[in-house]
Amino acid sequence: MTAVFLKSRESAPAGFFACEAAGLRWLADARGPRVVRVLDVRDDAIELERLEPAPPTVASAEQLGTGLARMHAAPAGHFGSPPPGWRGDGFFGPLSEPYPLLAGEHVRWGQHYAQHRVRQVRDLLATRADTQLLTGLDRLTERLLDGLWDDDEPPARVHGDLWSGNVVWTEAGATLIDPAAHSGHPLADLAMLELFGLPFLRHVVAAYEAAHPLPDGWRDLIGLHQVYPVGMHAVLFGGAYVDQLTELVDRYR
Repeated sequence: MTAVFLKSRESAPAGFFACEAAGLRWLADARGPRVVRVLDVRDDAIELERLEPAPPTVASAEQLGTGLARMHAAPAGHFGSPPPGWRGDGFFGPLSEPYPLLAGEHVRWGQHYAQHRVRQVRDLLATRADTQLLTGLDRLTERLLDGLWDDDEPPARVHGDLWSGNVVWTEAGATLIDPAAHSGHPLADLAMLELFGLPFLRHVVAAYEAAHPLPDGWRDLIGLHQVYPVGMHAVLFGGAYVDQLTELVDRYR
């Protein structure tokens, strides 16, 4: 009998758990890294297989990198598309206070990131940030819309919130949980891993690159893909995240 982990909240936003279930199933269908299995979902809860943590290993890290490359290569619609089985905006942030993960259907990544990620951060910080940061976010939006950083990478199935807490190491390998799944740029997931750290990360990245070469100059672009997660942390928690966001925006504005 499968051991069950119950994640619940009576006042969860409408569709929150259905969206999470759709994202988990979509990522799992790519046959990339291991993804926690959905057992049941209802309005106020989702039932998942219970994972038994184990120490991370180099082999598990390399398996994760190869799996992420395979997941990102799976067909994924347009930039900003939600996972099949869910329509409209998704959710980003803690269950206690999630924000909309804005959905769209963009042919170019720059349009998607400008209109549905950077601009959202700017709007949410409009009454809290100083003029330098708001002006920088406006300028960054313009440069993204101009296509400055667009490349040949097709839309990828991305986890969308791939910090270390959403990677559970088990005897079967690293397992992904709690996604903000959507069609995006593959660097989004690598940027999140880099932002908050992960055991054996260099082995993850090396295995990823061996399976799927990354865009030229990708290391210089990691910070660009961190603008959204750092920005949303600035919205949620303020403090040092606002300073970190300002530094990132100044680098690319």
